[in-house]
Amino acid sequence: TSLGGMEPMHKQLNGAVPNIVHVMMPYAYELALPGESDHDFGLRAAKAVEDAILEAGADKVAAFIGEPVMGAGGVKIPPMSYWPEVQRICRKYDILLMLDEVITGYGRTGEWFAAQTFDIKPDTITTAKALTSGYQPLSALLVGDRIAATLVEKGGEFNHGYTYSGHPVACAVALKNLEIMEREGLVDRVKNDTGPYFAKALQEHIGGHDLVGEVRSIGLMGGIEIVRDKATKERFLPAGSAAVLVRDHAIAQGMMLRATGDTMILSPPLIWTRETIDMACDRIAKALDLAQADLRER
Repeated sequence: TSLGGMEPMHKQLNGAVPNIVHVMMPYAYELALPGESDHDFGLRAAKAVEDAILEAGADKVAAFIGEPVMGAGGVKIPPMSYWPEVQRICRKYDILLMLDEVITGYGRTGEWFAAQTFDIKPDTITTAKALTSGYQPLSALLVGDRIAATLVEKGGEFNHGYTYSGHPVACAVALKNLEIMEREGLVDRVKNDTGPYFAKALQEHIGGHDLVGEVRSIGLMGGIEIVRDKATKERFLPAGSAAVLVRDHAIAQGMMLRATGDTMILSPPLIWTRETIDMACDRIAKALDLAQADLRER
């Protein structure tokens, strides 16, 4: 909870754990300067990480932790320049790079891990959700050689665990789930077929709608920005109210969408086909039309 930037959660717990520093999101739609390219914005956002390290003192920073693509925060996809530069900075100051791939892991971005999508090699990766496709609760921490070597040097044991760690039923489900994903070629399908088609369909069916400021996707995860004015990026008030309207109209048509603030989030099953994508985009477009009609009556 403290590592995340969700302030309502911090308030419920009377503040976050101390000594955690948050940096700017690599979120070009809202934070890029006029005329700034995605590449340059990514480097500037990474520079904010370095600035925070230097301000705290590099010898006092243990790790940089982040989602390769911010999921529940609105599918905020960083420029391709961002993560390689963050990795370079972490290596420069001997700081661990830890990725939270609970959402992106196991095929979501068109690679088994988003670390591969962004061409980086983190020291740790946290995973869950798609590890078992949700059929059993299971999470896993993947540890790179740098940390593993330290554990071996210290005796080879990590004396820590939870009551249900390594539960055999959940682990069996995970193994079978990964076997099926490999057999069906789901990750390659997302990378080479449904992922690119998803991006194209979102732009063609939804991108031009009056309520949509931006449509973005990577693999089979996407975000739709709901705005009052496309040119100025002005939002509806109160914040999030328009997105909730879109969500409710979509659900009424059997299309499950999540509204996070003013952003609609899509994270469909990896088994989706082109036909399913077309049907979903048509329903979202209709939900946008219905929400727009409601907003005009206000």
